[in-house]
Amino acid sequence: MTPKQRLESILSNQYESEDGDLYKVELLDGMTDSEIENLKSQLPGNILPNEIEELLRFSKGFEFYGLEEVRFDAFGHFGFEEMFPNSIQLAGDGFGNFWILDIDSKGIWNSVYYVCHDPAVLVKHSENLSEFIKHVDEFGQKGNQSNLDIIHEKTVMDIWNEKVGIMEKNEKDYDFENGQVELPEMFLVADLTDKPIKTGFSWGKSGSNTKIIRPTNDPIWIVEKRVKQGFLSRLFGGKK
Repeated sequence: MTPKQRLESILSNQYESEDGDLYKVELLDGMTDSEIENLKSQLPGNILPNEIEELLRFSKGFEFYGLEEVRFDAFGHFGFEEMFPNSIQLAGDGFGNFWILDIDSKGIWNSVYYVCHDPAVLVKHSENLSEFIKHVDEFGQKGNQSNLDIIHEKTVMDIWNEKVGIMEKNEKDYDFENGQVELPEMFLVADLTDKPIKTGFSWGKSGSNTKIIRPTNDPIWIVEKRVKQGFLSRLFGGKK
C-alpha cells in the first residue's frame, strides 16, 4: 500500500483510550500547491516522491491518542544532523523521544527510526512510512502488545543493557569515502543495513557529547567510544 492508501484504510477504525474514551484518527488538512513547492525547495535535490506528494495533498498528518501530532511535513524539525542529516520528525511521545523518517541525499524517503534520549538509544522502528502508519494503527488496537509500545517500553532498554544490538568494534573494514571521514581515535560501527525492525544501538554510552558520524546515505553510524579512566589514572594522568 502507498502511505495514502494505508492512512485511508485506518480512518474508519475506532480505538479506546486508557480512560475508556472512544476515538478515531483526526486528519489534518492537506497541503496547498504553494506549501508543496515550499517543502520541495527544502528537500535534498528538491525532490518529493510522487506517493509522498499524493499523501501530503490528502493530509499533512493526523491526531492520535498517546502520541503528539503525527506530521508528514515536519522537515528539519528534529535537528541532530550528525545522526540524520535530512529527516521528517513524524511524532513525539511528549517526553523528548521521537519517531524520525530518514531521507537520503537523493531525496528517497527511507526507514523510520525511534530515537530515545533516556536511555540514549536508536531503534529501527518501521521499514517505511506506510508501515509506520500501520504500526500507529496497531498501537491503537493492541496497546502494550503493539510493535510501537514494545519498542518504546522494552526494546530500548534491551539495547541499552546490551541484551541485543549490532555495535561492532572498529576491526571491521569499512571504506568510508576512501578515508575522507575523520574518525575518532576509538569508535564502534552501528550498521543497520538490511537489519530488521527492533534492531538498534546505543548512541550515548560515552556521554552527551559523544561524537557521531553518518558517513554515507547508508544506515551506518560511527559512534565514538571513550574509555573511562580510573581514579589513579585521573590523579596521575600526564605526570612523569
